Amino acid sequence: MQGLSLFQSLKQQQKLSPAQIQVVKMLELPSVELQQRINEELQENPALEEGKEETVNEYDSEGMEEESDDREYDNPLQNEDFNYDDYVNDDEMPDYSGAGMSSGQTETAEIPVTAGTSFGEYLKSQVYLTHMTKPERHIAKFVVWTIDDNGYLPRTAEELCDDLAFREGLTVSEEKMREIIREIQTFDPPGVGAHNLQECLLIQLRQKPSTPAIEKAIEIIEKDFDNFSHRRLDRIRQSWQMDDEAMKAVLHEVSLLNPKPGSAWTGTVYERQQTTVIPDFIVTTADGELTIKMNQGDIPDLRVNDSYNRMYADLSNAQTAKQKETLRFVKQKIDSARWFIDAVRQRNETLMRVMRAIVQAQKSFFEQGDPSSLRPMVLQEIATQTGYDVSTISRVSNSKYVQTDFGVYPVKYFFTDRMTTTDGNEISNEEVKKNLRELIENEDKRHPMTDIQVVEEMQKRGYALARRTVAKYRELYGIPVARLRKEI
Repeated sequence: MQGLSLFQSLKQQQKLSPAQIQVVKMLELPSVELQQRINEELQENPALEEGKEETVNEYDSEGMEEESDDREYDNPLQNEDFNYDDYVNDDEMPDYSGAGMSSGQTETAEIPVTAGTSFGEYLKSQVYLTHMTKPERHIAKFVVWTIDDNGYLPRTAEELCDDLAFREGLTVSEEKMREIIREIQTFDPPGVGAHNLQECLLIQLRQKPSTPAIEKAIEIIEKDFDNFSHRRLDRIRQSWQMDDEAMKAVLHEVSLLNPKPGSAWTGTVYERQQTTVIPDFIVTTADGELTIKMNQGDIPDLRVNDSYNRMYADLSNAQTAKQKETLRFVKQKIDSARWFIDAVRQRNETLMRVMRAIVQAQKSFFEQGDPSSLRPMVLQEIATQTGYDVSTISRVSNSKYVQTDFGVYPVKYFFTDRMTTTDGNEISNEEVKKNLRELIENEDKRHPMTDIQVVEEMQKRGYALARRTVAKYRELYGIPVARLRKEI
């Protein structure tokens, strides 16, 4: 029978201080999120206030040669042996450090810069503009929330009636449900609420002013959709006895329709969330020199409240229990304020150091704006140059944006995989994508290239690609398959 025993053991273990955790947490925050975090801290900590301290330095860099990282303090991130994920877990996070951060190998989730009205809320707002009765509006709002991001209604009238009865105990006839769905299909954007692509196109065509081309398009899509969807244009011309001009007119009208009405409300991932991207960095070219600045926006300077410093000095010789308790409270608030100020400062300096290294590595792009000038670059390369851990570089590049003379780009856009051409040269994937897109754009639209033919043409240019890679890049740019690109 085994008994219990006590024994001592000696081991080394690295623990992060609260200040170090603050820095790592703030690295993930884009400018707008940082401003919100600062406002929260200003409200919670009376010892923290807006204003400049003499010891606080500017974090802007007016040139590539300028460095501002030679500090006397110990930056916990500038250490090749330091990895945040190795030493901290969610249970060790203090309350003031903010929301928990995932650890391990999973990639940090995108942080939206700012959010607004969703697609569902936009449709819901239109329910109140109809002449429906109050019970009908309630049903309509239920239906609207089942519409997917593409603008389609995946549930039939019968299924929606069952859902409503099961979830809310309401009994609605199928005819009444179809009537409400037809009303929703008149909402903006045109085509919303359709059950399939055919119905979506017909809804949009019927909302347009009548012309011979539109009437013919409605008739063809309604009665010959299978041939039309597969671009069997020769069969359609023969069946409907149409000449080339009439066929071109029909195709032109259909090309103006949106097969995914939900994308009419937005376009990109950030637009789908009704977001406004605010750059964290601004890189400009003047007289041949690149200038890097942090976009501080409305982010205020911070300092410790003078009255709290005086109060701490006055209570330094506290005698009574009440005075000692007050001293502890004041010291706690002052320490918290100093930790926070230092965390913001170290965040800015870390971001600037990493951004300088990225700009130096991708200098050609920032000078010319040509995506093909991007050189292959991975996180480890910047980590080696800056002395930070790869996880730190990942946090800096995630959810951050840089404004250039050629547009606004995600920072992680400049990290590209490398590919070796048939002649042995290393190029970035962006150059491959650019050449593939140009190849398809300049093809003979009467005889568009299949993916296999694209592979063969790209190989002639020195790019060895697999067919699935071509298909992936084609889908990335929203380029349809060959039969759907065919024109008369």
